[in-house]
Amino acid sequence: MEVQALYQKALRFAAEKHLVQKVPGSEHPYVVHLSNVAMEILVAAPHSHNFDLHQAIQIALLHDTIEDTDTNFETLRSNFGASIAEGVAALTKDAVLPKEEQMLDSLLRIKKMPKEVWAVKLADRITNLQIPPAHWDHAKKVKYQQEAQLIWNSLHEGNTFLAHRLSTLIGEYAKYF
Repeated sequence: MEVQALYQKALRFAAEKHLVQKVPGSEHPYVVHLSNVAMEILVAAPHSHNFDLHQAIQIALLHDTIEDTDTNFETLRSNFGASIAEGVAALTKDAVLPKEEQMLDSLLRIKKMPKEVWAVKLADRITNLQIPPAHWDHAKKVKYQQEAQLIWNSLHEGNTFLAHRLSTLIGEYAKYF
């Protein structure tokens, strides 16, 4: 299947699943975030050696479906295949763990996956390093920047293009403090 058809299938599925969800701190439908993550992947792909764009674009669009909707692993597997479901599962924080352990746990699981999954996590944080929600205090913004640095430290070897972009945005994020 062509990447455009895979994109459309995953986008329609994700848009339906996230239908009532908004981008935090805005009135934008959540699909805006998902398409921004996918856009980062599309731009990075030509600069990424041995990169499976077909896999990465689907994971990018679906990366929050298990974490934020009623979608489960089996539904993703049956609709998109095991490798896509496994990538999304690795990107999903384990809500059973204490909140302070969830990111590190997810990063450890991501590191066991193909580099395309690493790229999606980098692209996700790139997309999230926009203007923070108005209700975030100084401490939350600092913590978010530190978490972005943790992501970079863990995954920067997975995609040089996206790692460079994330590093730049981490440095610029201090303007929101």
